[in-house]
Amino acid sequence: MARMTTEMKRIFSETVVKEHPDDYSVVFIDPRDADKANSLLQNLRPYYSVTYTGEEVSVVLRSADWMKLRADFPRHKEEGPYRLITFDIVLDLSIVGFLAVVSTALAEVGVSIYALSTYLKDHILVKKRDAAKAVSVLNCLVSEAKSG
Repeated sequence: MARMTTEMKRIFSETVVKEHPDDYSVVFIDPRDADKANSLLQNLRPYYSVTYTGEEVSVVLRSADWMKLRADFPRHKEEGPYRLITFDIVLDLSIVGFLAVVSTALAEVGVSIYALSTYLKDHILVKKRDAAKAVSVLNCLVSEAKSG
């Protein structure tokens, strides 16, 4: 299991691992469709994430929502199904190593992650087939941190 500093143990001991019940997709949308994406995606219910760069529009959204929208984006690429896991603890932006502990523990059991951070919380996506294993490993991290 991943090594934790005293500070990481404190943080993990206060963390609740929350798996969202829906399937999620990770989608690439051609930047030429950015205006259309902005218009069509604004009415989605949380959780979804949209990141715009000069080369792409990356979207994480419920797979069911994506199925309704995908015909509007003929130049898309998609991956999934994923499960979204949220670390239900407000993390200060100066915290160093939280996701390193998470990614190391999951890498040790062969689980790949797609990490997303918001202002208050960190989230990861894992392949749906790996979700139960990921949640179990993460809950073990929390238990290990609580026990000392």
